[in-house]
Amino acid sequence: QVQLQESGPGLVNSAQTPSLTCTVPGDSDAATSYYWSWIRSRPGKDLEWMGAIESSGSTYYKPSFKSRTSIPRDTAKNQFTLQLSSVTPEDTAIYYCARARSLGYVGPNDNWGQGTQVTVSS
Repeated sequence: QVQLQESGPGLVNSAQTPSLTCTVPGDSDAATSYYWSWIRSRPGKDLEWMGAIESSGSTYYKPSFKSRTSIPRDTAKNQFTLQLSSVTPEDTAIYYCARARSLGYVGPNDNWGQGTQVTVSS
């Protein structure tokens, strides 16, 4: 079982650009191409796929996030990051990273992190 671990700032205000990091095992099946994804869960809302970076380095974003989201990676540290700008209290959510086999969808059989809470104050 691949263990992913998110880390993040917890509480931010709307003037900040939170950066969340996902650390993955170094031996995470390097021969297979995956979509290293970010998903969020907001109170009362469905899970929302935000974007992903493919093993090749290509990035993909949900259109509603594209203008304010970046997903870089640091291969030396086995980490990939979610940077989300122009945040509002509506971005308050639990943010998950995941290793997915499909683009745009992360299912129960994919590998998920435990999630990290981000709260945005106005």
